[in-house]
Amino acid sequence: MLNDTRRRLTIIGTVAGRFAGPAAIALLLASVAVVSLRAEIIEQVLVKVNGEIFTKTDLEARQVAALRQKGQQVDLKSNPTDAQLRQSLNEITPQLMVDAVDEMLIVQRGKELGYKLSDEQFKTAVDSIKKENKIENDDQFNAALKQENMTMADLRRNFEKQMIMSRVEQNEVFGKVGVSEEEARAYYDAHLNEFTTPPSITMREILVAVTGGARGVNVAQDEAAKARAEAIRARIVGGESFEKVVAEVSDAPSKANGGLIGPLSVNDLSPDLRKVVEALKVGGVSDVVHTTRGYQLLKLESSTPAQTMPFEQAREQISDRVFTGKRQEEFEKYKEKLRQQAIIEWKNEDVKKAYEAGLKAAGTAVP
Repeated sequence: MLNDTRRRLTIIGTVAGRFAGPAAIALLLASVAVVSLRAEIIEQVLVKVNGEIFTKTDLEARQVAALRQKGQQVDLKSNPTDAQLRQSLNEITPQLMVDAVDEMLIVQRGKELGYKLSDEQFKTAVDSIKKENKIENDDQFNAALKQENMTMADLRRNFEKQMIMSRVEQNEVFGKVGVSEEEARAYYDAHLNEFTTPPSITMREILVAVTGGARGVNVAQDEAAKARAEAIRARIVGGESFEKVVAEVSDAPSKANGGLIGPLSVNDLSPDLRKVVEALKVGGVSDVVHTTRGYQLLKLESSTPAQTMPFEQAREQISDRVFTGKRQEEFEKYKEKLRQQAIIEWKNEDVKKAYEAGLKAAGTAVP
């Protein structure tokens, strides 16, 4: 038996990640009694999709999975009329409905194309889960599945379903999507900022800190600090090394690094500091600057202008970004086509309404 709760959750999370799409389906109504997944009941069919049935038990399993993904531990049997539970189900149901029906349609299409999971593929997947979760034998693995009311047969069905869906998506949709040179160029021109590195600077600083007592900084202390900063600047203008003076007098933490700060994006500088920096040439030293910490001197060590990546270098990134958008768009069209061609027979009007609400929320036509 697996007694380690963390390991158990990791296993189930891994399994869910491999073969469970977004948890799906339907609204629990006050008129429909909620039962435990383990209870012995006569199955209630909610919908038939091309002759394949989707039952109330399927509904409950997906609802529980969806709520658990949100961090809610739920027992549908204990309190089926709980207001908070009903609200959560109302929120998740429409999209879950759409996902469930789409999943059935995609798997059906994959089976038409002859896709199936081989024994070797299933063994490799199981071995991978065992390795990731440091499970040493089959008894431990079976115990972990049992805690989730799952058998090896259930596991295989879920793996096969996920594999079929993946192959349909890749071969029927993604493999046929490409990005033309014109599309890539248009994206580049419209999103130049994404391929442009903002100007940056590196500076050195000297800080003359102004600290006061319980009553704060008085005028005399402030004037003394300012006079000291002016004297320090005179030394640097007179030819002394900025770094040498930093090591002798600076009160800033950067003293240990010769006063070095940066590189900094010019876009991240405060408006006041940006004005000071823009007035300097590389190697130049600012006037004494009054800050909340005291008085500061800045030396512009280096400056790098904004740089835009050439189109040729950005081509791969552009293709990835445009491809992602086109892939999603084409996949939605593909699923809509499957829906329009399908024979969907609803056995529960409230479940049907939830499904249609999910389609409308996504801006998709109702078959």
